Amino acid sequence: MGNTMQLLRFITAGSVDDGKSTLIGRLLHDSKSIFEDQFSAISKTSEKRGMAAVDLSLLTDGLQAEREQGITIDVAYRYFATPKRKFIIGDTPGHEQYTRNMVTAASTANLVVILVDARKGVLVQTRRHTYLASLVGIPHIVLAVNKMDMVDYSEARFNEICTEYLAFAAQLGLHNITCVPLSALLGDMLVDRGDNLDWYQGATLMNLLEDVVIDYDVNTADFRYPVQWVCRPQTEEYHDFRGFMGRIEAGEIAVGDEITVLPSGRTSKVKEIVTYDGKLQRAYAPQSVTLTLEDEIDISRGDMFVSGGAKPKVAKEFEAMLCWLSETPLDKNRKYLVKHTTRTAKCLFSSIEYRVDVNTLEQHSTATLNMNDIARVAMKVQQPLVFDSYVTDRATGSFIVIDEASNNTVAAGMIA
Repeated sequence: MGNTMQLLRFITAGSVDDGKSTLIGRLLHDSKSIFEDQFSAISKTSEKRGMAAVDLSLLTDGLQAEREQGITIDVAYRYFATPKRKFIIGDTPGHEQYTRNMVTAASTANLVVILVDARKGVLVQTRRHTYLASLVGIPHIVLAVNKMDMVDYSEARFNEICTEYLAFAAQLGLHNITCVPLSALLGDMLVDRGDNLDWYQGATLMNLLEDVVIDYDVNTADFRYPVQWVCRPQTEEYHDFRGFMGRIEAGEIAVGDEITVLPSGRTSKVKEIVTYDGKLQRAYAPQSVTLTLEDEIDISRGDMFVSGGAKPKVAKEFEAMLCWLSETPLDKNRKYLVKHTTRTAKCLFSSIEYRVDVNTLEQHSTATLNMNDIARVAMKVQQPLVFDSYVTDRATGSFIVIDEASNNTVAAGMIA
């Protein structure tokens, strides 16, 4: 499958006035992805406001009012396409208190565009966004140095910002970074190259987005299949049918392959791979399929089929990086629910090892967690979970924490 119509999910992150709205507006406009009626509406508004050029940030600022209330976890998703690729942008608000929004949007992103203002350079916010991107494992980072028109398109200033940023990113072990100078307001280096940045030989932002290679599933070696549903129709036709439904989260499987069922450790072979459109000989992540096995084994929702080189861990205790999403602080004396792949189990927080200051990367000891805090914690669950580390596999290495009383999601975690 070539790049052609692979969907790229990316997010934009920047401080409040770094020009994110203008950048997204310009991408949509210059790639001909906005409709004429939208364009004429914002042209009129811009005229009313006495602006010489059309204010493209108006395209994305419609959600600003509801967003300022900060009532819910709010990420505005926009869809657009070019002849080469389809895109989903998650636009996350830049304010300090929105760590949780960025973690929510970033967890499914293939790439993040981190905006900095060429006049201000690398800020506390820039470091925070970069840390969050590294935490959730976004594979590609683009540092977009915006407002180059405000610094006379200075190559020296661009290089200075890139050097400082790359040094910080290296502390986090991030090396897959591309720096692009641009002016979202005037359109330099977004879709068209423009006339003012001749010294920059790299790709435009749109070229980068179109051409970046997406590694959808980093873990192709190991098969991971959490059972979502045990299907026993018990009709005349399918009297003895017993299928296990779910989505392949990593790797691939073929008829005849041996699998291990965890946590029980029993083994069997795949008899059939059944889909709505008929039977398959082989299936890959992220397909949803029904598997039947050659042996009768007692299997229920939340069990996991695995095969391949690396075995996942099966344990009732583990450590994780946790982002606390709730306005109600973490109470270590309470039980919570942890939802991991298709299994939900009661859990306790046995300790908070440290909280990370995402601006300086310093570690502080703390007795509780408040909204947007990120911390290393140790957890105990009532039933064993079958997991990998988040770095190996996002799907089997992540979980959410639910407050039993309110049924609210209060935290998102990445297993260490």
